[in-house]
Amino acid sequence: MRRILVTGGAGFIGSHLVRTVLAPQEPLGAVHVTVLDSLTYAGSQENLATVRHHPRFRFVRGDITDAVVVDRLVAEHDAVVHLAAESHVDRSIAAALPFVHTNVLGTQTLLDAALRHGAEPFLHVSTDEVYGSVPSGSSTEQDPLMPSSAYSASKASSDLLALACHRTHGLDVRVTRCSNNYGPYQFPEKLIPRFVTRLLRGENVPLYGDGANIRDWLHVDDHCRGLIAVLAGGRPGEIYNIGGGTELTNRELTGALLTAFGVGWDRVDRVADRKGHDLRYSVDWTKIRRELGYEPRRDFAAGLAETVAWYRERYEP
Repeated sequence: MRRILVTGGAGFIGSHLVRTVLAPQEPLGAVHVTVLDSLTYAGSQENLATVRHHPRFRFVRGDITDAVVVDRLVAEHDAVVHLAAESHVDRSIAAALPFVHTNVLGTQTLLDAALRHGAEPFLHVSTDEVYGSVPSGSSTEQDPLMPSSAYSASKASSDLLALACHRTHGLDVRVTRCSNNYGPYQFPEKLIPRFVTRLLRGENVPLYGDGANIRDWLHVDDHCRGLIAVLAGGRPGEIYNIGGGTELTNRELTGALLTAFGVGWDRVDRVADRKGHDLRYSVDWTKIRRELGYEPRRDFAAGLAETVAWYRERYEP
């Protein structure tokens, strides 16, 4: 029976993946799952409440840069899904060092342990932000990396470390790069939950610049289906883009959220644009569709409505 170590499994995407893998449908079979998470501000064991007593689930609090803890856990597992990361762009602009420490050093610590103990596949979960801004078309897996922030640069660095480990040592490394995720359980520092929770409290929402920046939106459920597909059938040493198929300007998304709450643009505060703010991200996910049959299933309008309802239930005064 396979044993999978999921780093960052108490966070937004990680906890959804764990809940999905341990659901009655068992998409990966009857696997054992261990979550390693340091429970920083964005991670919570409450995100794992529905699987807390599952007989094939274990939680370990620890840091991915702690070589002793990492070595002990990796030795007990057949595969690693590496999601743990510092991931907020604004925070990385203000202070880059924690992003380099966690995303680069932490990834290498895990890779070293995986090599020692033969834990593979090693699924390294990354982001479309490593490609940088895309004026037109969509980034393919072969495109050069052009990160703009300390966050995306540290993720690009960790991608390259993981792929180099495959090329040099033959470790079965698989890399995924996803679009902007949304859905329940997301910490309210990212755009959708931040705007929703502010509107629930009767506060205004901050919109960067003219709101023309474009993002592709991917429901976390679709993302996790893509991760499971790559974990189950991806090829060693390969990169797979995972897209959502819904590109919106930040202004368009803001308008949709204002409509959901029945309020107008007077509830929007225009704020100075972020430093180095990429205009557009877009990934070409032809490869994962062709090789693994992935297609995003979640309709954005329905998914957004469900997400707003989830936050209403938990945050409304």
